[in-house]
Formats: sequence, C-alpha cells, structure tokens
Amino acid sequence: MKKFLSVVAVIVLLLLVVSAIDQYYRMFVNNISSNDGEKHLLYVYPGFSLDSVINAVAETHTVASPWNLRLHCRMMKFSRPKTGCYLLNEKEGDVALIRRLRGGEQTPVEVTFNRIRTRGQLAKRLSEQLLLDSAEIGSRLESNEYMSEYGLRKETAVCLFIPDTYQLYWTISADALFERMGKEYNRYWTPARERKAKQEGLSRVDVATIASIAEEETNKDFEYPIIAGLYLNRLRQGMPLQACPTIKFAWQDFTLRRILNRHLEIESPYNTYKNKGLPPGPIRIPRASTMDAVLNYTHSTYLFMCASADFNGTHHFSSSYSEHARYAREYQTELNKRNIR
Repeated sequence: MKKFLSVVAVIVLLLLVVSAIDQYYRMFVNNISSNDGEKHLLYVYPGFSLDSVINAVAETHTVASPWNLRLHCRMMKFSRPKTGCYLLNEKEGDVALIRRLRGGEQTPVEVTFNRIRTRGQLAKRLSEQLLLDSAEIGSRLESNEYMSEYGLRKETAVCLFIPDTYQLYWTISADALFERMGKEYNRYWTPARERKAKQEGLSRVDVATIASIAEEETNKDFEYPIIAGLYLNRLRQGMPLQACPTIKFAWQDFTLRRILNRHLEIESPYNTYKNKGLPPGPIRIPRASTMDAVLNYTHSTYLFMCASADFNGTHHFSSSYSEHARYAREYQTELNKRNIR
C-alpha cells in the first residue's frame, strides 16, 4: 500500500511539475504565435472586451490555449484593455501582452498622406490611418479661426501637412495631430529657407502654392525648378499664370485630359487664366523636395511651356510666344490624332 501511495504521489508531483512548466511557458514564453511568422499590429477599439481582443488576436495569430489566456487575465485581474494599437510579436507569452494592454503601451503607426489635392481628401486619408473621424479633422481644416493659430486659413490649411512618413500614436487627438504637424511645418521652414523665400518676395504659402502647381504639371522632378522659374517670371511681369492644373482644381475635376475654352470660363479664384497672381492656396499638398525646387528655381527667360507631343511626360519651355505656339500646334495635333477630347 505504501508503495502504491508513493507511486501516486510521484505521479501527482510529476503532473504538477509538468503543469507548472506548461503554465510558465504559456505565461512567459509562448501562448500566441504568428500565423505567418511576422509581427503584426493589434487594434483595440473603444469598448473592446477581452473576448473582442482574443478574436482580434486570432486574425493574425494562433492562441494555443485561449483557456489559459483567460486564466492568466483573471490571475492578473485584467478585464478592460485600453484602446490603442499594440505590437504583436512573432511569439508572445500571455503576461507580456496583458501588461501592454493594461498599461496602454502602444506602438506608433506609420502615417502617410501623399498625392492629396483637397482638404476633404486629407481628412479622409488621415482618418483611415488614425482613430479619428474625418469630420474631426475636416472641421479644423475648414476653420479660419482654428488655422489662424498656425498662420494659415482654410484655403492654405494643407500647407501645414508636409508629406512624409510620420510615427504617430493611433489614438492621437485631432488637436495633438495638428500640433505635431505644426512642429514639422516649422522644422521644415529653417532660417535658411525663410531667407531664400524672402529674397524672392515669397511667403511660405507662396512657395507651397507654386510647388503644388509644378507637381500637377509634371511628374518629372528635374522640371520642377524650371517650371517654378517660369511662373516666377510670369508673376514678376504681371502676366497671368495660365496654369491648366488650376482649372482642373477650379472645376474639381481631376480627370480632365484636355482643357478647352469652355473650361476657362469658370468663375473661380483658382482660374489663373482670368485672375492674375497666385491662386488662394495650394492645389495639392506639395512635397518638401518640390518646395526646395521652388526655393532653388532655375533662372531663365522662359515664359511659356507646352507638353511634349511625344507624350513622354516632359515639356518644351519657351521665351517667345511664337516658339511656344509652334509647340502648342504640334501638341494639339497629337491630341486630335489620339482622339483626346
């Protein structure tokens, strides 16, 4: 009998040891494994319960023992995860994940906003990447009073947002977002850049506006400083810019492939065929590199530009109207051949 009890005791002890090892392993080493061997982001939305979190984890990871995960949550008295974006490693022990969720130890997300033309597009793009309603962002972009804190107004509000990849917390507030962009905006505008703009009689907004038109004219980076110089020549001679991209913006129709006389009749401050000077603000959010191209524009006598009839994305630049007219006829002929209306 004593021998039997001894055997039973040994078995029970072994089971306890195995159970303890298993618990330790799941708590501190690995109970949650990535399905593809990669790290993933876990988004915990407001009102998420523990079950909601486990379901969200299961979208990218396998929870070997959901029962153990719930047990460890109870042991750590954890039931209310904090809203946020959290990193899920390739392998996770329950304790590390629970601590992050309970402490709100978020991982920043990468936020980008390239190729944006309007305030509405910007608000939408940001809301897709952050836990913000587009209306929260849009209301600030549309408020002259709010944007005046940054020396801007609604027509120039997009100047505050310089395209790049930013590390931001997913739960950032709208005001904190604008504050961060304000810091980045001022960081770009170094004293050296301010001096260059001032020497040319340009404001920060002027530089961004010219850069935005240049980006809409071409995707050839080497042409940006040439186009900037051309438009500065026109401004200094009191000529209208006559920039076709501003007509597209005035119509809010960015699919136009050919600007016709009827398009030029629109009554809009963005119609640079009817109005001299720069439009009220940028017609897209220009890149920092393009603004640098404006500040370091090519000095020339160019006053005219026309897209190449080769349709290779480049332009012919001219100092005389007669030369420009020749290039324009070639281009119009090619448009007709291609049936572009």
